[in-house]
Order: sequence, then structure tokens, then C-alpha cells
Amino acid sequence: MDRPELAKFLRERREALQPEDVGPRRRTSGLRREEVAALSGVSSDYYSRIEQQRGPVPSEQILAAIAHGLHLTLAERDHLSASRATARPRAPSAATTSTPA
Repeated sequence: MDRPELAKFLRERREALQPEDVGPRRRTSGLRREEVAALSGVSSDYYSRIEQQRGPVPSEQILAAIAHGLHLTLAERDHLSASRATARPRAPSAATTSTPA
């Protein structure tokens, strides 16, 4: 699985979890990124970067925390863990690579 698939999976699971599953009811369906981050014990910025395919590949510990926060089943946890094994970090951009003079 690649980073776009990891992001899609996280987004789908966040949207499937209802606010009343974890707290008070509100009119919108799905959880906000900030709510998933709080339930997972990670910063909302870091969770957002994972879901938006930015930043480093998340560690196994971070994915375990997110799996717990999203109330994933064992099959979904396995799927998430498998995504970590095949996720590749982004290639450095031309601006960050140096060429010898």
C-alpha cells in the first residue's frame, strides 16, 4: 500500500466513526481530524499531515495509537500495519537536494 492508500484508509475510517461513538452528539457525521488526534494522543497537525500524505512515514507506535483512537477492528489494524510496511517516504524535492559545484 502506498501513502495515498494509507491516507484514503484513514480518511474513510475517520468519516465512518460517529461523534456519539466517542463523545457528545452533534449534527455532522464523522469525526474531525482534531478529534481523531486527541483520541489517538498525537497532535492534530501530525495526524493531518499523515492523512494529507505529507511529512514522514508514521511509526508503528503512531499507527497503533491511531488504530486505537479510530476503534479499528483487528482486520483493520492489520491493514493499517501492512500499509506501514510498504509506505515509502517522499523523494526529496529539487530545492532540498544539493548538487556539487
